[in-house]
Amino acid sequence: MSIDQFIANEVKANDVVLFMKGTPQFPQCGFSGQVVQILDHLGVSYKGLNVLDSAELRDGIKAYSNWPTIPQLYVKGEFVGGCDIVREMFQAGELQTTLKEKGVAVKDGASA
Repeated sequence: MSIDQFIANEVKANDVVLFMKGTPQFPQCGFSGQVVQILDHLGVSYKGLNVLDSAELRDGIKAYSNWPTIPQLYVKGEFVGGCDIVREMFQAGELQTTLKEKGVAVKDGASA
């Protein structure tokens, strides 16, 4: 399986996927940590994939999304954005709306 196929399978098989440095339990960069905090605050169930485990995955996700930075958040197969975009969407309430519209459970009362 190619790295593109692996990424496509992960993005399709999981409602919410975060390609990040480190793990949800132990983020290894501040930007990944911020996105983890937002998703955890919202009570969103997601899969974290550690790009530090594989140079092939780290390079592959950048090519797959045509986005140069990590972390990268996908919801229902769609690329949402990196840390700045996710944070701005969260603060504006747009992330919560997007998640709910796509059928992803968000904790009641979870807001910025």
